[in-house]
Amino acid sequence: MNKMNSSASPQWRSAMMLLVLMSIAMPIAFNAWSALLNNFVVERAAFTGVEIGILQSLREVPGFLAFTTVFVLLILREQTFAVFSLALLGVGVAATGFFPTEYGLYFTTVLMSIGFHYFEATKQSLSLQWLSKEEAPAVLGKLIAVGSITSLVVYSAMWVLLEVFALDYIWNFLLAGGVCTALALVMWLGFPHFPAKTTQHKSLVLRKRYWLYYVLTFLSGARRQIFVVFAAFLMVEKFGYSASQVTLLFLVNYVFNWFFAERIGRLISRVGERMALTFEYIGLIFVFVAYGLVENATLAAALYVLDHMFFAMAIAISTYFQKIADPKDMASSAGVSFTISHIAAIVIPAALGLVWIWSHALVFYCGAAFALMSLVATQFIPRDPRPGNETTRSLGKEDSGAVAV
Repeated sequence: MNKMNSSASPQWRSAMMLLVLMSIAMPIAFNAWSALLNNFVVERAAFTGVEIGILQSLREVPGFLAFTTVFVLLILREQTFAVFSLALLGVGVAATGFFPTEYGLYFTTVLMSIGFHYFEATKQSLSLQWLSKEEAPAVLGKLIAVGSITSLVVYSAMWVLLEVFALDYIWNFLLAGGVCTALALVMWLGFPHFPAKTTQHKSLVLRKRYWLYYVLTFLSGARRQIFVVFAAFLMVEKFGYSASQVTLLFLVNYVFNWFFAERIGRLISRVGERMALTFEYIGLIFVFVAYGLVENATLAAALYVLDHMFFAMAIAISTYFQKIADPKDMASSAGVSFTISHIAAIVIPAALGLVWIWSHALVFYCGAAFALMSLVATQFIPRDPRPGNETTRSLGKEDSGAVAV
């Protein structure tokens, strides 16, 4: 980890510690928002599948626009932009409880989402720049574990605040968002700027040789969106889970994530991205089909936890890209990948919200179809991905098909 430390700063003010703090701050705000949202919108704003679909589609619009990150970097340093975005996420979450109406919730959701998506895009880019190819899978796994431990604390606190103290939604949202914003302030004032090892492109770059990464990213975003939007909503609408029960479900989920995340990172290093993603997508096909058929609340909860365990393997898509990419493309490609993953995410929630009214099961079968397509695409990943050997049927040399904007 010495590469990630600034020689002029104390050990705790290292780039690695900054990544750890980022991995702590984001789940405090976002996971509290996720745990409370479904019950809040049903109880306070009388949302149905249609409104929740619209809200989630609006939430993904900033993700679709994440490619604009590269243009913001013309005036802001990437590290500064990441911290600012994290603060905006906190402000959006803190404000949610004050707007218990349809359009008020649309507004606070978009505000929160702008911060969340720009933060995630820049954090991914910074991580891949600061980590070597050899250490990336294991360290990214550790960062997921840190986020899972944080989530355990958040969900435990949420459960206590809801069940023991009967704290109103407004104060739960305010507390979670406020802590996230405060941590962002600490990152801004307490850490030096860490220079990138390689100067990043300040234009939007698309390369033909990254085509498989783009396909995997698109399919992963589509599949993931179906589960994020509708799985937890099913627990509330069909099985009658309370806010505290949803929080307890998330708590159990992150116990498993904390235990397995770092091990999954080491597994990817050992077996390679192709094998890890193959295992993930086979598992997800079964999870989605089972979710379409489930009639038991406990079994549905088990499937929810299982899906998140499989999702931890998705870091293999990032490490695959790191192995094949020009280091100068990291910042630009992080924004592009978020935009690609959100193309379907904008359309899917609203469209499947209408399908949801007719058939819950069909929504999850669509998820299984996306997982199947991902499984097919994964078979094009070579056993030794590197520049010039991007796929089992590489379409071009390193710079062929490049488009810069």
